Amino acid sequence: MEIKDTLNLPQTEFPMKASLTKAEPKMIEWWEKENIYEAIRDSSKSKEKFVFHDGPPYANGHIHMGHALNKILKDFIVKIMSMKGFDAGFIPGWDCH
Repeated sequence: MEIKDTLNLPQTEFPMKASLTKAEPKMIEWWEKENIYEAIRDSSKSKEKFVFHDGPPYANGHIHMGHALNKILKDFIVKIMSMKGFDAGFIPGWDCH
């Protein structure tokens, strides 16, 4: 008898592996086909604005993991504000002075 046969595990139709390398392109294609981003932006046009001005990329030297973390955290902030009901826009910046 195998150990897995002695466990009371939930039954699910979810696959054991997410196969994200296959699933993500399909998801992106669906988002683009359905114009999801545009629909989100259009639905919040009349709401209070939250504008996030991002600084220039790599202004402080060579790219490193801190830059990735910085971009991810900024993306979180914009998405959270959008989910809170704001018209949240992300404006990338390039001017260093």
